[in-house]
Amino acid sequence: MLDGTVVATGGLAAALVLDRLGVPSPALFGGVVAGLVRALVRPLPMEVPKPITIPALAVVGVTVGALVDPETLRAVGARWLPVLLVVLGTLLVSLAAGWLLRLQRGISPVTGAFAMIAGGAEGVTAMARELGADHRMVAVLQYLRVLLIVAFMPVVASLGYGATTSGSGGLAPTGGPGWAADLLFTAACGVVGLVLGRLLRLPVPALLGPMLVAAAADLTGLSHGAVAPGAATSLAFLVIGLQVGLNFTRESLRTIGRALPLALVIVLGLIAACAGMGLLLTRVTDASPLDAYLATTPGGLTAVLAVASDSGADATFVLAVQVTRLFVMVLSAPLIARWLRRTRPPA
Repeated sequence: MLDGTVVATGGLAAALVLDRLGVPSPALFGGVVAGLVRALVRPLPMEVPKPITIPALAVVGVTVGALVDPETLRAVGARWLPVLLVVLGTLLVSLAAGWLLRLQRGISPVTGAFAMIAGGAEGVTAMARELGADHRMVAVLQYLRVLLIVAFMPVVASLGYGATTSGSGGLAPTGGPGWAADLLFTAACGVVGLVLGRLLRLPVPALLGPMLVAAAADLTGLSHGAVAPGAATSLAFLVIGLQVGLNFTRESLRTIGRALPLALVIVLGLIAACAGMGLLLTRVTDASPLDAYLATTPGGLTAVLAVASDSGADATFVLAVQVTRLFVMVLSAPLIARWLRRTRPPA
């Protein structure tokens, strides 16, 4: 218990530092760093107990599900078919990127695909281990992509599309029902979603069940604007980060290090391909080039919405496309894992 308390405290401290530095998903990164240090300094087996990981997955599911609301769906409107085709195109490009990553020795088909799925980094990382992927590799490469997007996306938007950013973002939620309602909403969706997920035999029921229940509550108006509390979400990401970090070994770090040069090239190609799909979106819809670019950027949702809000872009449309892709990616991940395991040639 003392060992676990020290590691969790270290993860919290690392998350606070990373938050000050502006690193995306600081709680998850903080957990990874703390778990990694513990795994390398004291290489004795240590796992995050299931009574902790299951609620953490449920909170992540509710967080993702609560992004869906009627206004988001209305923003897609008559453009739903081009948007859906772009989202499916992004999924295919992600699978191609994952296939290329398999050129690096030591990376399985499932790990390659999960590492390159464009969007929903938190959800994909959270379910990677249960679906047979190397969640350490997935976490590192997913957030390599997010870091590159956060670093370069504002520059590209400004120089290439004339966007202006003030850094304010305007993303703070307003008019919500309050923390008590948020907590009740999260608990209810988590419990109901977990039960339904197990009854329906969903893959990763602790995440997908609450996600679908939260989305249904939002779309039907039952949520009344409630979302997962920020503190609960941060703690959930911290737990997932610890789970990933504690499983690192020196050999796994060497494998990841060998994969990074190839992964960097593939990630840059993935970002460029998604930007190309943004250009196609402007040809078949009335979306502006800036709107389409921000809508198809493969990740970094908070940074994307900050630029959209500051630059006068259609933030609602951008959010709608981003959330649609996020849902497709997270819901497709179990099917992709199952398909890749079935089609893998025998050794």
